Amino acid sequence: MNNILTIDGPSGVGKGTIARVMAQKLGWDLLDSGAIYRAFALAVDAKGVDIDDEKALEKIAHTLDLAFKTEVGSELVSVFLEGKDISKTLRTEQTGEMASKIAAIGVVRSALLKRQQDFAQASGLVADGRDMGTVVFAEAAFKVFLTASAQERAERRLKQLQAQDTVGIMSQILADVVARDERDSSRKNSPLKPAEDALIIDTTELSIDEVVAQVSALVTKSQSLSG
Repeated sequence: MNNILTIDGPSGVGKGTIARVMAQKLGWDLLDSGAIYRAFALAVDAKGVDIDDEKALEKIAHTLDLAFKTEVGSELVSVFLEGKDISKTLRTEQTGEMASKIAAIGVVRSALLKRQQDFAQASGLVADGRDMGTVVFAEAAFKVFLTASAQERAERRLKQLQAQDTVGIMSQILADVVARDERDSSRKNSPLKPAEDALIIDTTELSIDEVVAQVSALVTKSQSLSG
């Protein structure tokens, strides 16, 4: 898997932005694994399935009708669930909370694992998520783990909400960030942690360009050594 770059880390560290920029820079495909879990959470909610009903969850995972579409000149990726554009709903705090809870369930992760691995292409893939480098693409040549302080990530989320004309309470957002970190890092199935061979980058005080520069240097160095 010489043409796979994994970018893992908790919410709010900039994984999506860095993954998109790197995919464009390298000319590789992009996999937003978080979108898959969020879409799955919406499908479960729409069907009124209890998250304790593992058989029902597994069935939905295997039949998930999900599609990603991009438009030339746009930085956005549109996500369609059963033909319906769910791009906006996908990024709400409520959907993120549901996805985090459901992602801790073993049968769900197993059912969606192959779905994610199918995104790998010979031309190259940039995959962002929480266990891309440790589980989904454990043999990937390039691995990055982004981190940032909980305070910084909460402030970034508040700014996103304000840009969307949505009201957010800083104390509540921070509490949600801390709770999600604890849930993701302590879950039994694929806990959030850096791969042993991952480059760890603290983005708290770094710009997007500075992070991209470090990730680009990792890929360039590895490619030159292998070449």
